[in-house]
Amino acid sequence: MKSHTRVVVIGGGVVGCSVLYHLTKFGWTDVVLLERSELTSGSTWHAAGGMHTINGDPNVAKLQKYTVELYKEIEEYSGQDIGLHMTSGLMLAATKERFDWMKSLLAKGKYAGGEATLISAQEAYEMMPLLDPKQFVGAVFDPHEGHLDPYGTTHAYAKSAKKNGAEIYLHTKVEDLVQLEDGTWRVITDKGEIRCEHVVNAAGLWAREVGRMVGLELPVLAMEHMYLITEDMPEVIDFNKTTGKELMHCVDFDGEIYIRQERNGMLMGTYEKDCRPWSPIETPWTFGHELLAEDLERITNELEIGFRHFPAFNNAGIRRIINGPFTFSPDGNPLVGPVRGMTNYWSACAVMAGFSQGGGVGLALANWIIEGDPGFDVFAMDVCRYGDYATLAYTNAKVRENYSRRFSIRYPNEELPGARPLLTTPIYDKLKSAGAVFGASYGLETPLWFAPEGVEDAFSWRRSTDFEAVGREAKVVRESVGLMETSGFAKYMVSGEGSRAWLDHMLACKLPEVGRMALAPMLNDAGKLIGDFTIANLDDEDFLIIGSGIAEDYHMRWFEQHLPDDGSVDIEALNLNLVGLSIAGPKSRDVIAKLTHLDVSDAALPFMAIREMDLGMAPVILGRVSYTGDLGYEIWMRPEYQRYVFDTLMEAGAEFGISLFGLRALNALRLEKSFGSWSREYRPLYGPLEAGLSRFVALKKEASFIGKQAALEEKLSGGTLRLRTFIVEAKDADVIGDEPISYKGEVRGWVTSGGFAHPSGVSVAIGYVPKEIADEMDGWGVEILGEILPARLQPLSLFDANGSRMRS
Repeated sequence: MKSHTRVVVIGGGVVGCSVLYHLTKFGWTDVVLLERSELTSGSTWHAAGGMHTINGDPNVAKLQKYTVELYKEIEEYSGQDIGLHMTSGLMLAATKERFDWMKSLLAKGKYAGGEATLISAQEAYEMMPLLDPKQFVGAVFDPHEGHLDPYGTTHAYAKSAKKNGAEIYLHTKVEDLVQLEDGTWRVITDKGEIRCEHVVNAAGLWAREVGRMVGLELPVLAMEHMYLITEDMPEVIDFNKTTGKELMHCVDFDGEIYIRQERNGMLMGTYEKDCRPWSPIETPWTFGHELLAEDLERITNELEIGFRHFPAFNNAGIRRIINGPFTFSPDGNPLVGPVRGMTNYWSACAVMAGFSQGGGVGLALANWIIEGDPGFDVFAMDVCRYGDYATLAYTNAKVRENYSRRFSIRYPNEELPGARPLLTTPIYDKLKSAGAVFGASYGLETPLWFAPEGVEDAFSWRRSTDFEAVGREAKVVRESVGLMETSGFAKYMVSGEGSRAWLDHMLACKLPEVGRMALAPMLNDAGKLIGDFTIANLDDEDFLIIGSGIAEDYHMRWFEQHLPDDGSVDIEALNLNLVGLSIAGPKSRDVIAKLTHLDVSDAALPFMAIREMDLGMAPVILGRVSYTGDLGYEIWMRPEYQRYVFDTLMEAGAEFGISLFGLRALNALRLEKSFGSWSREYRPLYGPLEAGLSRFVALKKEASFIGKQAALEEKLSGGTLRLRTFIVEAKDADVIGDEPISYKGEVRGWVTSGGFAHPSGVSVAIGYVPKEIADEMDGWGVEILGEILPARLQPLSLFDANGSRMRS
């Protein structure tokens, strides 16, 4: 075994071998893979080997498309047969609600060039005669589905990597990882030691153990997963002979099963409700090419539905039952990328759909290691989308929930109950007693809306039971004054003598003077948006930054990677050590004025001003800004003061009709102002000019901020896209994001977010379209639940177009 290398990949499954191959493909050939046993010895060898390109997240779908298209390349390059069967596939709907979901899913792929089509149940039967068309209402046909040989595919990646210069050491168990002062790693194995610059944890079933070697508890858990293989079936043999084709891959979501042909029989697998974690605390190192005990009783309910939906199975004998462990993250997506707080320790774990996503994961991680950026938006798979709250017990609860619901509908207004409540603020009980319906964001319980007595959240693709209540909340803000909790925002304190110079380099905006705030885009080296913040200058050495709660670890990783070595700058994520409330509406100043002796007039406390002051008896930081686009204030305080400040504001606001509002009303209000949001309008896919944020990018400031040259080039070229707002002639449903936008009958763009703007009484969609047509008023259409609805450009804000309300 060599003593030094550039990268050590730990784990010889399909993901580890894909990472190794992609590193060599991009020119890093001094790389090594270590495998404790043989290649495919974890979950890979017993996988069903299915693959597809459709995914609810269009960015993940692109990686899946890349993965499927890669297979012919590695088969040819390696000379290794991968057993590729491109059979095409069906996604089946047994209910109208499922069919609506499929329409939405299909629409997301249109602007990405997807070839899937919506078909009837009868058409599905003609393609796949094993199903009973009476059991279904429709289906989606996807030509890019199939299955392959897991062993052959993994070895094709490995052989391709070795052909490019990589080395693979089998029967070499990693026993410890030690990082040296210079940032390099000692990888200690039972065969000796190897030094490297980068370590990639692609250890699959043993990802937790490899993480624990460096003090990391990754949110990953293995679940038992069963599928059965039938004996030869006459129906299968007859179809093959008659058509000359193989039966296609099918996913029956409502039956919670998937099927495909296996030789002259069929394979049927299930994601059962009665699921079982495997080895939930620690994975034994002795586990390898083994299977778990058969337990058909546990999947009886799913099999009964499967046999009813596919009657031919009733007459088929079972040849073999496979029960093996697969790893999952809490939301089912992979955990990919650099781990915050560590130097060159990379995660490529929890890739349960390895043969749909493994190629894309390898591509993203190799790009990230070599270029410092994955090359596209992979936030849905980023290991930093979870914080410290994702403990072992939390992960266990959420993975079990996710597994049992893998084929269940997740409605846009549905909040799942697993591992909740976990994080709460001091006023949680007060909000709950006021009727708050909570959602969990980054582990924190956050009010979505306030339900009148006897009204509950009914989950639907269409406007639901919250519609009227959310409308009332939004209208109170516009007409009088509303109060909401903002503790779910991320809060960072930057301090030290070098803080101003450092922030001038990190952020693209002109930094505010003492006592002022500014909107602050943050760019990567390519000039794409990786953050949008509000920055407040408290005293020229202390800056408070407010950002998106779900991106806290993501942004802290970036901040920490760029801190100066001289200790002149300190940054702290304040978490729930600083909590917040927001008060907004034309009467909000009147409420604040009742609680302080200070002058809070527009002259004394203008728009984007910030003060440390007392509200009643409580010390707070009060900033005059509001995401509602109205006159409003954000109030930040230590948690021990929040109950007092809440009660005091509600008491002072009573004469003005103050009312509580939640995130759904806030969404309705920000849509009236065409305000964007992180991970929707603002993400690493877009430049600031495209996103409408160029006025906040200070190209003329002396500081050479990250992405400055790329932002200048974007300004000169004009970019390719523009963010625009549309009014949609919606019926009983509104956009939720990723719907296609058409112009004169042709799909030209996509929705990033939207909803119903209650005070204005219109349905709004925000999205990106090509700059060449971005200012056309008419000819637009937005697809909602399979129907293309007329839309018109809304060039000015629906509310307070000149900003006079929030500035006066």
